[in-house]
Amino acid sequence: MNIQIFGKSKSFDTKKAERYFKECGIKFQSVDLPTKGLSKGELNSVLAAVGDIDKLIDPKAKGEQAMLIKYLGSTEEKIEKLLDYPELFAAPIVRNGKKATVGFCPEVWKSWE
Repeated sequence: MNIQIFGKSKSFDTKKAERYFKECGIKFQSVDLPTKGLSKGELNSVLAAVGDIDKLIDPKAKGEQAMLIKYLGSTEEKIEKLLDYPELFAAPIVRNGKKATVGFCPEVWKSWE
């Protein structure tokens, strides 16, 4: 398994995801979303696994850009806004190759093992 956790340092769900994989003895790579973000290829891979761009947008995000992204019409516009403002991503995004989840989803991660 090649687990990547894209999260925010102040996110409780990110901390819970990291703790889950540590307790299971599974090595993972942790990436800070607000500073590093996702590449366009990574975002497209996660989007293919998750299925809906709105699942990737943090409903608790604050600020001008967070308000604007809710009203963008097309998926492509939302992708560009997320790439420009990675702090708008919901966290954690957990990837295992082509599979991905958004949020704390241990029931799904168990099936990856």
